[in-house]
Amino acid sequence: MMKIIFRLLAFFVFVIFFGFALKNTDEVVLHLYFNYQTKSPLILMLLAFLVVGAVLGVLSMTATLLRYRRELSRLKITLVQQQKEAETVAQARSQPPLPDSVIEQAGL
Repeated sequence: MMKIIFRLLAFFVFVIFFGFALKNTDEVVLHLYFNYQTKSPLILMLLAFLVVGAVLGVLSMTATLLRYRRELSRLKITLVQQQKEAETVAQARSQPPLPDSVIEQAGL
């Protein structure tokens, strides 16, 4: 049921944006540096700037993402080492003490 509602909502949003695109087919001029200009329909300009903005947003997040991945791998290694140490301590505690060590602890 939720999948149907999501698909209907997605279709509704698509129809709204498609109607917006059909209403904005007028050509606009984008003036760039060095007297360079380009003419294109408004909706294509908007789409191009949306795509460029999304790509720049993803690229700006890569450094943070890589730093978090590096930290996560370091923490996983630390966790494995701590688990091994805990297993060693638990194994040592589970074994009964040797007879000589009991005599030494009692001070005899």
